[in-house]
Parts: sequence; structure tokens; C-alpha cells
Amino acid sequence: MAQNKDSGLMKVRFSIGAKLIVIITFIVLISLGTIITLASWLIREDLRLMAEDSNFETNRRVAIATESALEYIHSNSLILIRTITKSNAGINFEAESAEFFFERNPGIACVFFITHGQERQAEILTNSDFFSSHNIDAGLTNEFRNLHNVSLLRSSAGETLLVNAAQNFGAPVLAMFFPWENGGAGVVFSPTDLNDSYGYGVNQSYLINDLGIVLIHADFDVVRSGADMSDKRFTRHIWGSAERNAQILYTDEDGVTFFGAFTKLNTAGAIVITSVEYDKVFENIDATTRRNIYLAITVLSISIILIWFFAKSISIPLKSLAIAARDIEDGIFKITLEPKSHDEIGVLTSSFHRMCKALNIFGRFTNRDIAVRAMRGEIKPGGFLKKATIFFSDIRDFTSISEKITDSFGDDASDKIVSWLNNYFTQMIDCVEKTNGVVDKFIGDALMAHWGTAYTTGKTRKDAYNCIKAALYMRSALSRMNKGRTKDNPENPPIRIGIGINTGTVTAGQLGSDMRMEYTVIGDPVNLASRIESLTKEFGVDILIGENTWKLVNKKFITVEMPSVTVKGKERPVRLFAVINFAKNHKGPKSITRLRRFLRIEPPANLKLDRNSPEPKYIISGR
Repeated sequence: MAQNKDSGLMKVRFSIGAKLIVIITFIVLISLGTIITLASWLIREDLRLMAEDSNFETNRRVAIATESALEYIHSNSLILIRTITKSNAGINFEAESAEFFFERNPGIACVFFITHGQERQAEILTNSDFFSSHNIDAGLTNEFRNLHNVSLLRSSAGETLLVNAAQNFGAPVLAMFFPWENGGAGVVFSPTDLNDSYGYGVNQSYLINDLGIVLIHADFDVVRSGADMSDKRFTRHIWGSAERNAQILYTDEDGVTFFGAFTKLNTAGAIVITSVEYDKVFENIDATTRRNIYLAITVLSISIILIWFFAKSISIPLKSLAIAARDIEDGIFKITLEPKSHDEIGVLTSSFHRMCKALNIFGRFTNRDIAVRAMRGEIKPGGFLKKATIFFSDIRDFTSISEKITDSFGDDASDKIVSWLNNYFTQMIDCVEKTNGVVDKFIGDALMAHWGTAYTTGKTRKDAYNCIKAALYMRSALSRMNKGRTKDNPENPPIRIGIGINTGTVTAGQLGSDMRMEYTVIGDPVNLASRIESLTKEFGVDILIGENTWKLVNKKFITVEMPSVTVKGKERPVRLFAVINFAKNHKGPKSITRLRRFLRIEPPANLKLDRNSPEPKYIISGR
């Protein structure tokens, strides 16, 4: 026996251990390159974090300085305007106040304001020292005021605006328009002190207003040209962001990547933007990384080629085995595996193939789905109460049909009957399984199935619906099968069936012995479903359901109540209903008369059973 077992095994020529030694050897060779790459990456990450933190912090500091400067100018200008407008000391006091104000605020060029009802005339306070020191014509103040009359009127309506005034004065100045209690005001000032904050260097900062116009920039030519940033990707992103300050990595229209930070100011919708070019941050580390990469590529290229050949001889068979294992878990046993090597994997593949063949044969003699679920541990040993829907079907006149086949084919009749039944059961089982039912057993030409046991939707109503849906599918499948069949054809006669369905609480579990068991259901609802099926012939219908099932699904199907039945062991008559069609199906029969015509069933002439028959199982009552 030992010799026979050994002869069935394939001889191991190349062990997996030998292959792993070779692979590990080359992994060690490339480990140095991996470490270099990892180190470069870690340094790069550190630099990136430092660059982001530095850029964000720079933006924060510039934003704080800008906000403070704007608030300072705004509050001081407001104090001057209120001092002048609230005082009745005369023109000299107004001039002295303005002179004192400009001495304390030499960077402010002029202040002008209007009161409600006097929008066409504005008070203008001019800092003559500012204009002379910057070699600017003071007369440009009136021109600027008239040019921005709309902005002044908007400020009187409650808005605060920032405007680029460099184009008007030819110097790095900007204007702020803001409301005050009696009207609107404006102030023109030089952001010279702020320019130092925006300065030159790796991090470039600039200020834009709510229209995207550059107000402050390290390069005055950008400010003087009135550069418009409103169509830039980063600007559109900022306006669309709900965050007040944030930082992102973005690529501009020229394809250059930047770290971009922004802070939305509380004044006039202005935004401080700070950016640093991505490539400049990593120039040195990139050069080092490139050299390391060139070395690593050489080693990796050689290693990958060798590892690829070795890995292929292992990975492909293992993938096939893994796929086969998953198929077995899903209940698919018809699998073909061919060993491609003479190592341990080849031996395992050959053994796996023989196991699949055995499982495939075994699966034909049991309920495959139940066996698979039991194998997974989804079905536990023992019995459990289940609210289930039970299904029985039976072929009408099967005895006479089999006798005709026997008379016609003699010794070949058995094969003909089995082939005829197998074709029928194949169609019926498909209807059960695609509605999540469980085929319990075959009893000759009868079929038993149930819903809500091993498989359940979690709702008894839905399980009952699926059971009746399967029965209607069977009706359609039989209609297609019977096309072209005639009663005179003994080899392939037409098939008519009766289906009985009942819902109730049953005991479900694995019954049998240690050597053989099956998953089934027992209980009074099962017996009643079997008896309901036997009544279909008496009532001249193909699908008959009990009252419990009908109460669950009567709105989903067209049904017709049949005469009540007194079943043996039941004190009260049982209400029964014939299923005609889906309630929303526009095709097919809508009445019992049309159903019988479709099924070619003659209406029953008499529904009274012989009460004197020995031990009657049911008695049909009148309506």
C-alpha cells in the first residue's frame, strides 16, 4: 500500500526552500539601495514639513502685520474725521488737527470724507509733507477722489474697500474707503513699512483686494501695473474655500508647483498670500537622490529580472490554488488544475485537483449550498425554530406518463424517465436558487424546498414573496419547456405540476446520523404545505397557498380564494388561495378562467370528496 501511495505522488526536484534562499540573497543585495532611498525620502519629508511650516508662519506674521497696520490707519483716520466733524472750534482747529494727525502719521497722504446729503462735496485733508517728500503732485488728490467717487459712495453705504492707488499717484500707495457714522471716508497711504514684511527671499508674499487686484508686492512694477490675480487657480481656490487661513500644494498656469498659504483679513475682504516654489525647497536633496537612484536602478534592474523568473514559478501556481480554494468556498467544485512544476507546489496542485474531482462528485449527492454553509460554520448543529415558507411541487399524472414511456421504450425506459426528470428538475431548481430558496429533497417526481431557513432576507413577508415568485418562475419555465411537446410523444411528454405553499413556524436543522445527515424542516406547517399541494388538482389550479402565506403577500399577487378545506388534525377549515399572477404584471392571466385556459386545465366539475373513503386527509367545504 505504501508503494502505491508513493507512486501517486510527484517527486520533488526543486524545493521551495532553495528558491527562497536565492530570492533572499538578492533581497539582501538590494537592501542597501532600499535604505538609501528610504533615508532620502525621510529627509525630503522633513524638508517638506519645514518648508510648509515656514511658509505658513511667514504668511501668518505678514497677515498680522498687515491687519494691524490697516486697523491702525482706519482707527486713526476715523478719530481725525470725528474730531473735525464733532468740533465747532472753526477752520483753524480743523487745520491744526489735520497737521497734528499727519505729523503722527507721516505715511498717510490724505484723508477725505463726505456726510450724508452732501455726496457731491467731500472734505479733503492733505499731507503736504508726504507729497513733497515723494515728489508727487498734491493736485492728484482731487483727481483720485473724483475718479473713485463710486467707492466713496459705497463706503457711505456701509462697505469697506481697498483700492490700488499706485497707478494714479505713480508711487507705492493704496487707498482705503470705509464708513463712518455720518457718511463715508477714504484714506490714501503708503504701505512702506509693510513692504519690508512682504520683502524678498524664498517666500514671496503679496496682498490682494476682494477683486483680486494686487495692492502690496515686493516688486513695485507688479503693483504699479495693477496686476489682476482674479483668474489665477490659487485665487479661485481661496475664494471658494470656507477656511480663513490654510495652505495647499498647487500648480500655477505655467506648470510651476508652489506651497501656497493664505489668510483672509477682516478688512475689506483683502487676502495675504505667501508662496514658495516647490523645486527650490528640494534642490539639494533632489540632486543627492538622483545619484542614489541611478545606483539603485542598476542593482534593481538585475535583481528584478532574476526575482521575476523565480517568483513567477511560485506565484502563478499559488494564485491558481488560491482561486480554486475560493471557488470551493463558494461551492464550485468543478475545477481543473494542472501542475506546472515538480516542486512542493506541483505536488500540492496535483493533490488539490484530485480533491476537487472528489468534491464535485460528492456535491451531486447532497445539497451543495447547505454543505458549503455548514463547512463555513454558518449552519450550527441542532434544531432551531424558524418562521419559514414551505414549498411542495408534484408532477401531475406522473405514474401514467412513466407507464407510457415504459411501454414505448422497454429496457431503455429508465434512462428516458431519468433524463426527462433531470431536465425538468434542472429548470425548477434554478427557479428556487435564484430566489434564495433551499432545495430540501426530491421525493420521486416531487420537489420540496423552503425559504427563510438557511437563507433568509430577515423578513418573513419577503421570504414568502420569494417563494411565490419562484413558483411563478416555474410556471413560466414549464410553459417554455412544453412548447412543441404533445401528449402523443412518449419520449418527451409535456409536464404539468401542482404547487402547494404554506408559511409557519418550523424546526430547521441537520437531521440524520453520524454517517449521513441532511438539512431539513419538520413541523405542522410542512405537513399542511404537502396537503395543500395535493389539492391543486382538485381545484384545477397549479399554485395554491395557505391563509398564513396569503396574509403576508396578498397585495403583491392576484389571488382567488378557493373553497375552505378541513384538514385532518385541524379543528377549523383552512382557507386556500390560488395564485393567478403578479399584481403589477401587465402580461399573463388576470383571472382564474384565463389561468386555466393558459394551463389547459379543465375547471373541476365537483369539489366534493368522498367522505366515506378510508381515513380522508381533508374535506372540501362549500363556500
